[in-house]
Amino acid sequence: MVAAIYARYSSERQSDFSIEDQVRLCDERAKGEGHSVLETYADRATSGASMLRPGLQALLADALAGRFTVVIAEALDRLSRDQADVATIYKKLAFAGVKILTLSEGWIEELHVGLKGTMNQLFLKDLAAKTRRGLRGRVEAGFSGGGNAYGYRVVRRLDSDGDLSTGERDINEDEALIVRRIYADFACGQSPKAIARKLNQDQIPGPRGLLWRDTAIRGHRQRGTGILNNELYLGRLVWNRLRYVRDPSSGNRVSRPNDPSEWIITDVPQLRIIDDALWAQVKARQEALDATPAVMGIKASRFWEHRRPGHLLTGLVYCDCCGARMASVGRDYLACSAARKLGTCSARKGIRRSLLEEVVLDLLKTRLMQPDSVASFVREHSKLSNSQAAETQQKRSKLETERAAIKRKLEGLYDAISDGLRSPGLRDKLLELEARVAMIDQDVAQPAPPPIRLNPNLSELYHKKVVELANTLAHPATAVAARDVIRGLIDRIAVRWGEDGQPVVMLDGALTALIGLAQDAKSPAIARPFGGSVKVVAGAGFEPATFRL
Repeated sequence: MVAAIYARYSSERQSDFSIEDQVRLCDERAKGEGHSVLETYADRATSGASMLRPGLQALLADALAGRFTVVIAEALDRLSRDQADVATIYKKLAFAGVKILTLSEGWIEELHVGLKGTMNQLFLKDLAAKTRRGLRGRVEAGFSGGGNAYGYRVVRRLDSDGDLSTGERDINEDEALIVRRIYADFACGQSPKAIARKLNQDQIPGPRGLLWRDTAIRGHRQRGTGILNNELYLGRLVWNRLRYVRDPSSGNRVSRPNDPSEWIITDVPQLRIIDDALWAQVKARQEALDATPAVMGIKASRFWEHRRPGHLLTGLVYCDCCGARMASVGRDYLACSAARKLGTCSARKGIRRSLLEEVVLDLLKTRLMQPDSVASFVREHSKLSNSQAAETQQKRSKLETERAAIKRKLEGLYDAISDGLRSPGLRDKLLELEARVAMIDQDVAQPAPPPIRLNPNLSELYHKKVVELANTLAHPATAVAARDVIRGLIDRIAVRWGEDGQPVVMLDGALTALIGLAQDAKSPAIARPFGGSVKVVAGAGFEPATFRL
């Protein structure tokens, strides 16, 4: 049977050796079971509480394509620790005719999925409770509960027992001066945006060595985030303001505020940076700003409860001049966030969102697939297919040659035995050679992968599919699904301004989507799509002048 190996470790503090160890043990088990390993999939420093993992998704896609019949892992919790996700993975693999074999549990059946899934879920909850209990004890002792704040540095020293002490920190005087400057500037009437811009102009590194942003300074007053709201600067360590839950649809952690009665507050006067008077001035100005009619009107609207769904290109548009993401400006425009907020980019012009969406859809609908590009793609695809076919045939030829040589050796051993020669070494050699012949026969018996035939109407098929998707954007019932599908065809959109003042739009799209649409309905499913990406470059203004694959 053809097998695939999956390995995962969850923490960045773990090592790649963890992956190597898992793969080595799984490979030994595969050989012991008589399976040939086709592919190894791995996810490094990735939590098992989410299915949004590149290695796992690639494994599922290849399983559905029929590339292997067995998945081998160290334990079921390597595939997932979430009970619902374990059941989903099992169902998808079972649908594809793929079995699961783990070193810990053996062959996985429905009973394992239920019991192990429940145990893994309980393990996660128990681990979280123990972690929080340990962190609370350290916070109450005045140590860090995780992470570090701007203005402080982590202290590394050996305690009385010779062990490395963790969680201690002291004041970074250089950064403390910047913190005091921020508080003083804000108390004097400067906005967080103006403060961030001036710090960047003075070439003062921000948190983690990045550029300063107004959001890092402003933060969220009720949640205690941001430079202006961190009570640690007042010599007060506040822990457990927030709790985090995982969004099941995206796998991302989302913060939720805890009741103040659940906060853990510890005085750490040795870490004070801001005096009471300056802190009071900042809080007074924040309260005054909150009391302005504009801010009160915004809060009264409760806009966060009526947030519109993301636009077609949300999060995909970047400034080609500096690489920063382009953000909303007003209701209808996008502009470089670094230019508008930080003043570190000269591309301050905005582009209307609706016009950008139109040009991108036009690029996808009418300009992406052209005869010359299709011919170039088909040539490259054929070259790759021929290379892979030649490599496969070469391997088969080597195996057949090896098999013939081993058969000749076996015939000699059989003759020796028939002549009465007996020895333990002869018997072991005979068994070794016969096992190797069996393995070669199994590999040679595997059918060669069928050729992938590209539909000759590739351009027309793709054009039709994208036009249909674009048309569904106008219907509320299908707009969300259509938007997600079209976004799947786009990796990145870069915008720059030409010398004539007209925008130049560059689009990178996923080539794997093209091949999926180009596959003939009667031909076999694609085992592993041809890699790469489609790049479409629009010329001056909104008229796409050139493109390339």
